Amino acid sequence: MSIFNSINASASALTAQRLRMDVVSSNIANAQTTRATINENGEYEPYKRKMVTVEPNGGSFKSFLHKASGTSQNNTGNGVKVTGITEDETPFKLVYDPTHPDADDNGYVEMPNVDPLKEMVDLMSATRSYEANITSLNASKGMLMKALEIGK
Repeated sequence: MSIFNSINASASALTAQRLRMDVVSSNIANAQTTRATINENGEYEPYKRKMVTVEPNGGSFKSFLHKASGTSQNNTGNGVKVTGITEDETPFKLVYDPTHPDADDNGYVEMPNVDPLKEMVDLMSATRSYEANITSLNASKGMLMKALEIGK
């Protein structure tokens, strides 16, 4: 076990949370974009909400449990990793606006499946996680500095 494991774990979490904040910002910026992509029929589609998938790097709950009980020598607790950015497959919102250039024959426009309230909650969650990891990183740094002072 390295002395820098806690710093590396915090660093990986900081990177993952920063990516979450970037994706949420992109979702909010494209909340009104009705022409984001072109589908296989050659028609424009609205922006689809993106989500970040984060998983533990180097272990599952089972491996942590075995390590805690002393039945495994597996090195766990290596932080997190982003496994992908997926698109939300919920249906688009239909808004009645016959003056919109993308309105169908009935006057309805398909709007992105982005809910600004949900995005703000995700942004607050990512920000709080980021702040918690900064606090953890600073605590680890402080312990390492104290350990260095012992040698004086």
